[in-house]
Amino acid sequence: MADVKHFDPDTVLDTVVRLFWRQGVATTGIQDIVNATGLNRSSLYATFGGKQELYRAALERYVQDRSRFGRLEEDDRGLPAITEFFTGLIETRCTGEFAQWGCMISNAHAGTENGDPAVRAILDRQHQGLRTALHTALLSAQRQGQLADEADPAAAADVLALLAHGVNLRSRAGADAQQLHRTIAAAIAAVAPRA
Repeated sequence: MADVKHFDPDTVLDTVVRLFWRQGVATTGIQDIVNATGLNRSSLYATFGGKQELYRAALERYVQDRSRFGRLEEDDRGLPAITEFFTGLIETRCTGEFAQWGCMISNAHAGTENGDPAVRAILDRQHQGLRTALHTALLSAQRQGQLADEADPAAAADVLALLAHGVNLRSRAGADAQQLHRTIAAAIAAVAPRA
């Protein structure tokens, strides 16, 4: 007779995402996961594998549920779309339920978990997706005359992608939202035509 699960793996994974997101993988032990999910170790291991496999699954779930840069790539407004993206990012990171949690992806870039090649592949894929979305928006801005003649959309996309990670990490450390907004405004002004 097949073993019947008496829990919903998706619900458990959602709980684990929040735990790893808030605490990080290095400071989250199996007992923390047991306490948060109410499951015993053998159920966790049988369903998800070890802690590292569970972390990878949680990271993929976070990407699936929380990555928002796809909308940026589809938005053809140029610089206003980039400004709106960063405004939403700062609001999400500095207010509400997840304030000062940062971004699970950026947190992983800064943590020991990035030593796992499978985790590194997720992080690289996400960074490239963010950079591509920003580059697409900057090309749209260029077509609309919103960029200075000397602005390089590819280089600017690299800078803005790194700046997005910086917003995520600084917000986790309690940075002031208004200061983050000023930094973003300065970065966008640097590629805009001089008035």
